[in-house]
Amino acid sequence: MSDQSQPSFPPRLLRTRLYEQVAGQISAWISDNGLTAGDRLPPERELAQRLGVSRATLSQALVALEVIGVVEVRHGDGTVVTAGHRQSTRIVEAIRSHADRLPEIIETRDALETKIAALAAARRTDDDMARIDDALAFMASEVESGGRGVEGDERFHGAVTAASHSLLLARLMDEIGDLIRETRLESLGQPGRPQDSLAGHRAVAEAIRAGDPEAAAAAMHAHVAMVSDVALLREQP
Repeated sequence: MSDQSQPSFPPRLLRTRLYEQVAGQISAWISDNGLTAGDRLPPERELAQRLGVSRATLSQALVALEVIGVVEVRHGDGTVVTAGHRQSTRIVEAIRSHADRLPEIIETRDALETKIAALAAARRTDDDMARIDDALAFMASEVESGGRGVEGDERFHGAVTAASHSLLLARLMDEIGDLIRETRLESLGQPGRPQDSLAGHRAVAEAIRAGDPEAAAAAMHAHVAMVSDVALLREQP
């Protein structure tokens, strides 16, 4: 039988993971009920029961929605709709687009922040170290109160970048700031990750305090590698 006579088959179906389905359902529910920016979703326990899914699956769906700008998860205030919420038909597409960008974002972040940490260890002042310690304390208070530590994480990396005293590297970090925030939300939304991230920050800070560029670079590389291990990438089909 010639190749031309071979039957043609439709393209393979794209498997939709459960949390993606849940994210789509939540987005559709937001639209169907006319929710607008600032409106609050039901508590996670209630939402999980309504959808018939585990809290872990719901949490992953909410993180995915937060990453693509549909909702914002606020510690102590629940999950609220943002001004950037989208139509449900685009949710899976938006989540997949985010996943496709992640590896390149992670590579770029690792390259920049590893160098930044090394420079910070060589150049930091006492004032720089005080800002780094303040950021660590702020993140610790967030995590201890049950939060994810997103703001503390941002403050810490910002303080380390400032301590490198490199205007060009700081500018490059600012350029990819929104992309890094996507990975930060994805990572810190995973169970146990805020505590692990805080421990990684402390290791980086101690190497900077000791004035050891090689140790600071190694600690930052290990930290970025750890926080970049996200469920969304592990679950790619």
